[in-house]
Order: sequence, then C-alpha cells, then structure tokens
Amino acid sequence: MRAVWYERNGPADVMQIGEIPMPGPGPGEVLVRIVSSGINPSDWKRRAGQTRSMEFPRVIPHQDGSGVVEAVGEGVPESRVGERVWLYEAQYGRPFGTAAEYTAQPSHHAVAMPDDITFQQGACLGVPAMTAHRCVFADGPVAGKTVLVAGGAGAVGNYAVQLAALDGATVISTVSSDHKAQIARDAGAAHTVNYREENTAQRIMELTGGEGVDHIVEVDFAGNFPVSREVIRPNGVIAIYAQGTVAQPPVPLQIRSSNVTVRSVLVYDMPERAKQDATEQITALLEQDKLTHLLGPRFPLESAAEAHQAVEGGAIGNVTLDVTNA
Repeated sequence: MRAVWYERNGPADVMQIGEIPMPGPGPGEVLVRIVSSGINPSDWKRRAGQTRSMEFPRVIPHQDGSGVVEAVGEGVPESRVGERVWLYEAQYGRPFGTAAEYTAQPSHHAVAMPDDITFQQGACLGVPAMTAHRCVFADGPVAGKTVLVAGGAGAVGNYAVQLAALDGATVISTVSSDHKAQIARDAGAAHTVNYREENTAQRIMELTGGEGVDHIVEVDFAGNFPVSREVIRPNGVIAIYAQGTVAQPPVPLQIRSSNVTVRSVLVYDMPERAKQDATEQITALLEQDKLTHLLGPRFPLESAAEAHQAVEGGAIGNVTLDVTNA
C-alpha cells in the first residue's frame, strides 16, 4: 500500500512516501481503507518533535481520517464490513495513523458515519470536534449560559460555537477579521468581537450587561488571560485546549471572580467515558444534519509535506489529504 511516513523528527521534508506492507486487523480491530486523512496541529508538532520525540522507528502520521471498513478481526461483527466510518486517535500510542491507504484500528475508534457526510467532512471530526465537545460539556450543559469561544473561526473553536449554540447557550466569539467573524456567526455565534480593533474585555462586558460570561473555551490561555480574568463570572469555567505561544499567566492566577474552574483539556487523555459520550453525541448531530464543517485546503497524498506546512502556517479550516478514491 502507499503511505506517508517519517523516521526522524524534523521539518515537513522528513516525510517520505512509498510502498509498505498492508496491515491486517488483529483481535478487536477493523481494517479501514482510508479515503481522507485529516491533519491537526498536534500532527505536525509531533513530527517536528515539539511535543513528542520518536516513539517508534517509523511513524505514519495523523490521528483523524475517514474511509470504509474492508475487513474485521476476531471478535468484531462481520456486519461492519462495508461501513463508512470516521476515525479518531488513529496514531495515539500506535505507530501507524491515517496517512496511508489502509490502517488497522480498534473497532471502537472507527465510528459509523451517516451516508450524507462526505469523507472529507468525516476526516475533520476526531481531534477538533471531540476537543470542542469536552471543552463545552465537561462541566455540564451550557443551556441558558453565556459562552465565550476564543477563535470561533478555528477548527476546534468553530465546532465549540456550534455545540454550545445547539445546546441553548448564547455564544460570543473573538475573531481577528471580518471574514472570521462571518465564519463564527455562521456557526451560531450571537456576537463577535474583533480583538484587533476593540477593547475585548470592555466589549464583552457591554454585550453581557456587565455580568460577564459563564464559560470560556480558550485557545490561548496565556495570551488571552488578561481578558478572561476580567470577564469570567463567579462559578464559571475556563476550558483550555491550547496554551498559546507566550509564557503562562502568573501563578497563582489572579481572577476577578471566585469559584472559577480552570480545566486543561487534551483530547488524547480524556476519560474513555467522555470519548464515548463525544462520539455518540457528535454522530447523533451528524445524523440530524445539525453540524457544519469548516473545510480547509485539500491535498493529494503525495503533497503531505505541503499539507503539513499549510496547517503549520495557520490555514483556515481543516486541512485534509485525499488518500484513495471514495
């Protein structure tokens, strides 16, 4: 089978493409023919060695993807053969992810996908949608609350806006341009604040009648902390899925309100129950046609290095690789 891999950490050009043996499904696994492979920031950071050194002699990258179940291992019903599925955590703790024509994965990591969801859309769900789900719902429903989503035009942020709005929250999103503001509004944000042009904390307090927000989904904890500390309400939640690029806020955290929960979210370490809840609820929303998907640049498998560079460069939307024909 054709696959992309790397055997050392480094820039995007450490990735190679060629032929390697096709895997077979072990007990409890399914063999999936990959149609689309999704790329997340964590994928290029692992390849670059920023978050992990080489854990295996050869790594086929990418946690997310979609495709068709071609075979099943012992203990998996034969009825799964032919299912269209979306994958999550394909390369977590394993050497071979979705940047290949085939991958063998635990059966529960291959989630049945409604027929009207495209493979490109399915490849966007794992890390972004599951992270968003945890950030929004780890501390309970948000119906009737005001939720601030930093970066509502980002992959995680866009799903977070949708999930919070669908649950009945009033969503405010910070953005850096009119184009991104429209993306956030299309996802369900009631208000957007351009942090490059406005006094962000002041504007959020105006929008909330001086009350502040109940819940924050945060992409840059350190960089945005001067705003977060001012706008979070008592008993609120700050759910952080990325630390940002600057030094962390001073510790102990000086927050205007009391009884604030600061939750650090990493999708890979989520409790299994939380992962199951996320996959079930995301799939239910897909079946109800209630989720939209922020699709970004699309590359052929042979252009995996360029695709990684696009993600690293901050491309808008989920970047994907076309691996095999649908």
